[in-house]
Amino acid sequence: PAWQDSAVAFLLDACPPEYRGYPVLRRHPVVLARFAAEHVESQVAACREGLSGARAALGDVVDPEVVEAATLAWQQQAALVGRRRREVALVEEALRGKVFLRKL
Repeated sequence: PAWQDSAVAFLLDACPPEYRGYPVLRRHPVVLARFAAEHVESQVAACREGLSGARAALGDVVDPEVVEAATLAWQQQAALVGRRRREVALVEEALRGKVFLRKL
């Protein structure tokens, strides 16, 4: 049961700071997990859109090497958010009662 405290802390860190002010999210970890999953999913979509439009949006205002650096930053952020999506999904599954077995 103590793992839920660390799960709540992790999920709150995955969400915008203002989510900490909603008592329902602190009292019901599975609700917090759903909010976190939706928030992270929106970050995934934002990275996808940012990456696809970076060249067009920035090509006329900065040098090509800056556009490349921005594209690389989007790619790195997309990878980070993709990992976070998987982590949040696993925590949500656990909070919903899924039992994970250790593989040897």
